[in-house]
Amino acid sequence: MIVRGVRGATTVTEDTREAILDATTELINEVVAANKIDKDDLASAHFTTTRDLVAEFPAVAARMMGWIHVPLLNSHEMEVPHGQPRCIRLLLMWNTDRTPQEIKHIYLRDAVNLRSKQSKLT
Repeated sequence: MIVRGVRGATTVTEDTREAILDATTELINEVVAANKIDKDDLASAHFTTTRDLVAEFPAVAARMMGWIHVPLLNSHEMEVPHGQPRCIRLLLMWNTDRTPQEIKHIYLRDAVNLRSKQSKLT
């Protein structure tokens, strides 16, 4: 096995603990289901939020889901004028035999706009 990155992102409409935890839980569930990830195969998880989200750490959602032995990190995204507001991003470092082409990166809610912005860069 080697370590591969799995990305995901979502947005919330308000900066509340409930909104952040609900959106993060949904994102984690979608990424895990789409890739059939076993949490015991995770090397780590890095969560970021835009600076307009400060009501709760997204990693709290992972802990509430039983991710007790997965190293978790929270941080803020860079502020850029064209950035997606109220956005939560996830990067899982996953021990897997899958190829990069087999990995499904998940973008929910208004974060689907991030995929269209990325395609314009390439």
